[in-house]
Amino acid sequence: MGRVLKGRGSETVRVSFAALLKVKQDERHVLFRALNRPESYGPPGGVFKYFGPAGRFLEEMGFREDRIDTLAGVMKADLRGFLPASSMRDFLSWFASGAYREDSVECLRRELAEELCEVGLDHLEPSAQRLAFSHLRTVVAGPDEVPGQPYSQLRRFEVYELTGADLATEAFRRELSAAGADPDVPTVISATAGEIRYGRCGGAQISGQSAYLLGSQRYLADVPPVR
Repeated sequence: MGRVLKGRGSETVRVSFAALLKVKQDERHVLFRALNRPESYGPPGGVFKYFGPAGRFLEEMGFREDRIDTLAGVMKADLRGFLPASSMRDFLSWFASGAYREDSVECLRRELAEELCEVGLDHLEPSAQRLAFSHLRTVVAGPDEVPGQPYSQLRRFEVYELTGADLATEAFRRELSAAGADPDVPTVISATAGEIRYGRCGGAQISGQSAYLLGSQRYLADVPPVR
């Protein structure tokens, strides 16, 4: 990570650091409809949040949160925002320390609880708080120039999968997979690796970061969020 310091010529770097969850059953991956990209589906998970004491450090670095007005409350304290390129070394050191921010388990459990309610599977929310996860890979993308924007972009995706073969975990996996196969649950789909690479599962569009469930290569561009 020490190489990521200057934003390749841009004075501003947009950062977005997230944890994603791979839920797989019978060679199909469970994907949720995105709240801010309602035509697109991606893996459960989302951006890490920072805690109150980190606010002062981030402010001193010049960090500015990137929020969508209609989702301002949901996106509060997200580690998604803009930094001066000169602050990147300090930001990466702070993130690596883990101080005053969610760890991956906290992030995934919170995101699952929120997203299960968003996709209409509220009854599974209590189970999400007891799940365990194992790390699959970390993908760092960038910093890359963003066409038409005055900044470069650095993204980090920490990908996890469900751990354990206990009855509760297997029941959770089965219920999510069943929802993905049920046409009466349009908020959840179940996609093969080939469909993820292609970017379509039937009429559903699949987000580019879904490819990180399979490996470190990305195949598709971002779908712009609704603003």
